[in-house]
Amino acid sequence: MAGDVWAVGAAYEPYAGRWSRAVAAAFVRWLDVSPGLRWLDIGCGTGAVSQAVLDLGSPAEVTGADASEGFVRHARGKIAGARARFVVGDAVRLPFADDMASVAVSGLLLNFVPDPGRAVAEAARVVRPGGAVGAYVWDYAEGMRLMRHFWDAACALDPGARALDEGVRFPLCRPGPLRALFDGGGLTDVQVVAIDVPTRFADFDDYWTPFLGGQGPAPGYAMSLPEDRRTRLRDRLRSGLPVAADGSVSLTARAWAVRGRVPGP
Repeated sequence: MAGDVWAVGAAYEPYAGRWSRAVAAAFVRWLDVSPGLRWLDIGCGTGAVSQAVLDLGSPAEVTGADASEGFVRHARGKIAGARARFVVGDAVRLPFADDMASVAVSGLLLNFVPDPGRAVAEAARVVRPGGAVGAYVWDYAEGMRLMRHFWDAACALDPGARALDEGVRFPLCRPGPLRALFDGGGLTDVQVVAIDVPTRFADFDDYWTPFLGGQGPAPGYAMSLPEDRRTRLRDRLRSGLPVAADGSVSLTARAWAVRGRVPGP
């Protein structure tokens, strides 16, 4: 199977983007930093965290950087204004000077960079002494229920899918490893909390259709299957989800959020 695809913002939004936005708002509130600061959103994707910063963080400016040109174009099209800009940039080789920001954040990024430790070090490099670095990741192994249901069904039908399951691939998505990652990056006052948000789908199609967009590991796996096997996966999911009398599907999504400070005044 080809590597994870991150290119089409319009396909990513109904899959995980809409739920990331809910987490991003809680995440920015939890960071609780002063207004009027310069923020950097690393791995900005379609702009969920950047928009939450603009709405809730009262920044002087927020700069989003993402390695995907398609996501950067999407963010530029969705978020306008003098306080926001978006550039193409790699999280492990940020195109920014030292101490250029007061806050650096990332949403759902750390699992998808080749060297998470270097990404944290780069975030700390571009933040002034005393500034904040924060991130959040899905709890793939347990709390991110829309993906957990998918992979449990996929692995029941295809044992080979286990190697692609994000709950297996990404052991970082737990409090202990996240804390160790930020401690190892030289950050101080490191804290980790769970953020839970409801994920309600109008009906089964509202749940299933985003997996056909091909953006990310689970949709990529779904679209790699021949049509008959994809239909079997769809039917197994339909039979296993908690469908209410009105046809809706109510699940929850948990993210683990981590924050620390760059040593200094």
